[in-house]
Amino acid sequence: MSPRGALTLFTVLALLSGCDDMTVQPKAGAWSPEATLVTPPQDTVAWGDAALKPPPLTLALLQRGQQRFRIDCTPCHSELGDGNGMVVQRGFPAPPSYHIDRLRQAPTQHFYDVMTDGYGAMYSFAGRVSPPDRWAIAAYIRALQLSQHPPATAVQTSR
Repeated sequence: MSPRGALTLFTVLALLSGCDDMTVQPKAGAWSPEATLVTPPQDTVAWGDAALKPPPLTLALLQRGQQRFRIDCTPCHSELGDGNGMVVQRGFPAPPSYHIDRLRQAPTQHFYDVMTDGYGAMYSFAGRVSPPDRWAIAAYIRALQLSQHPPATAVQTSR
């Protein structure tokens, strides 16, 4: 045997001596009673369950919605909700602006449902955003819409 072959054989044997038989380790089978069941996060809605009712509109709800919107939504929708977030600026398809007529006229439940089920290129955020936070984000989206398109009765003119 050549010196190079002997060195290779020695290296392989040295490496194998550190291994043990991993098939004999104590472990629970995936479907055995000892296996720990994964519990869903608190406040999530199981598939087919009814959605939570919208909470009352409060300042705290809007502030929570703003916080969660900035975390979960601005990468695509931007701070203004115009659909020109950083991900879009990097080449991802743009989502619709919240300020188009179709979305200004949509019920608030629509935004909750889109976050829950996904829509178009947007995947479901049900596993990432709790139902109360989805309602808070939906309320904040309404505030964004009003900030860009206030009703004429809400605008006061100075004399």
